[in-house]
Amino acid sequence: MVLTRTSRKTRSAAFFGAAALVAALLPAASASATVSNGGGRGHRPSCPASPAPTHGPGLKILDIAETAKQQYGLNSVILRVTQGKRNLLTTALGESMTGVPATTDMHFRTGSVGIAYMGIILLQLAQEGAVDLDDPISRWLPQVPHSSEITLRMLADSTSGLHDYVIDPVFAAELEAQPFKFWTESELLAFPFSHPLWYTPGTNWSYSHANFVLLGQALAKITGKPLGELLRERVLNPLHLDNTAINAKPPIPGPVLHAFTAERGTYEESTYWNPSWTTAHGAILTQNICDLATSAWGVGSGALLSPASYRVQLDPGTVGLGDPSACPPGICRLNTEAAHYGIGIQVINTWIVQNPSFSGYFAVQAYLPSRHLSIAVSTTDGPATTPNTNYAQTIATSIAAYLAPNHPLGT
Repeated sequence: MVLTRTSRKTRSAAFFGAAALVAALLPAASASATVSNGGGRGHRPSCPASPAPTHGPGLKILDIAETAKQQYGLNSVILRVTQGKRNLLTTALGESMTGVPATTDMHFRTGSVGIAYMGIILLQLAQEGAVDLDDPISRWLPQVPHSSEITLRMLADSTSGLHDYVIDPVFAAELEAQPFKFWTESELLAFPFSHPLWYTPGTNWSYSHANFVLLGQALAKITGKPLGELLRERVLNPLHLDNTAINAKPPIPGPVLHAFTAERGTYEESTYWNPSWTTAHGAILTQNICDLATSAWGVGSGALLSPASYRVQLDPGTVGLGDPSACPPGICRLNTEAAHYGIGIQVINTWIVQNPSFSGYFAVQAYLPSRHLSIAVSTTDGPATTPNTNYAQTIATSIAAYLAPNHPLGT
């Protein structure tokens, strides 16, 4: 969800496709990990690759990744799969650019993962008594249309009724023409604010990037701190996500995994297209695969939340909500026990998921609490790859089917 560019012609956000103690519980890298996928001579990677597997789960996971890379014509597949503290496989296949091998410590865009982090921060503030999830956002954002009807919960679980600017044809046309443009949050919000609500807030479900731009603004107003600072203090530092960077502008910390896409009709590099439109400024991220796997665990296990807040994260009241017939086709969706949206995360057959996509960059983080399984996959498109398809999700779904067949990572 989020950071999803389906078609440049008709955009729609994908639906179903989640300190000391934390440090002690962090999934550990394999003690026998090698540096074969970590860079050149003398380089000590931040995220070392596993030894080449010869048997067991690692070999099967590697086969799944290699098969998908060939089948879908992908430039690269980078993945990390852990179970508890056991590293089943961390590896990189293919190339970043022609003649430049992909490595496990390369950084790539994972913007919508920041939405899960904003949800965690909101729940932390609620459990601290600083806010109530059902407070109207008019307390902090009185200028927002319908702010007295929309609550913090409705922003975080996407039930506000606000239009999604990503599917606005005027926005889509300008983004198509100017992929390097920097978008301010005010420019982005002007699109949904120019439309009536799809429905009375809280009575239906529809995905809207505007919800999370506003949530970021609300969190900053509530705390008096910039959103990026909140993410670092409350999520990145406690989880030791040292290779996660925040930037609403194009630069990516090195080593960089380069991306290419044919979504504008010509296969072209998209690494430094501007990500400022994707979510709240202060929550637009790049990560490496080890941080993404740790993030999957940190978000999916509730490591940063109380047990009560964790339960709300997984179901804030969305299960059973959603009437597609009450909205234009493709806008509203039914949330079921098996597949529903929580607070900034998706729940799919008890997997807690985020699956960011951005112009040739595709990724997924997924965590299955009952099996302590963490799956993180990143892919980049090759010249023959079907554009706007998250093959990282496809690969993760196949890995999940192998490791946890009773919990499919798909609907």
